[in-house]
Amino acid sequence: MREIDLMVEDDEDSELQSDKFLMFKLGSEEYGIDIKRITAIEELPQITTIPDMPNFVKGVINLRGKVIPAIDLRLRFGIDEKEYDDRTCIVIVSVKESTIGLIVDIVSEVHEIAKDDIGPPPVFKNASGNEQYISGLAKKGEEVKIILDVEKIISNEHKAILEQSSKGE
Repeated sequence: MREIDLMVEDDEDSELQSDKFLMFKLGSEEYGIDIKRITAIEELPQITTIPDMPNFVKGVINLRGKVIPAIDLRLRFGIDEKEYDDRTCIVIVSVKESTIGLIVDIVSEVHEIAKDDIGPPPVFKNASGNEQYISGLAKKGEEVKIILDVEKIISNEHKAILEQSSKGE
């Protein structure tokens, strides 16, 4: 797997990371997450299935002794499921006091995107409600990158379920 340079956040580095986003793909679309939210990028480990979870919660993983819920972003966004391969990885993010793993097709790289190049998310509604996860649309050259709000990926009703599933720490 390709090494991605992730800077560890502390007060001094916070300003350096303010415009950096980890980019990854789901299908043909490229998405970004604020680098300050990311704690690790890992090859996809063994997932232990937990019964009675929403379909997008694939189960939990053991990451260095910590039990973390694993969410398949394809399923969360209503994209067709795809068999995991050697490029599939899990992006570990901090969401408030929780740690969650986001399963993505492939991680590409870290992009620096100025705040002025990020516009507001779309205001239209669609059947799946996917726009609720978008914090902005970034212009990068001739392309548009979708910037996600990781806190909104997990709805309030699912947060309690995920917290219960990771109590086995």
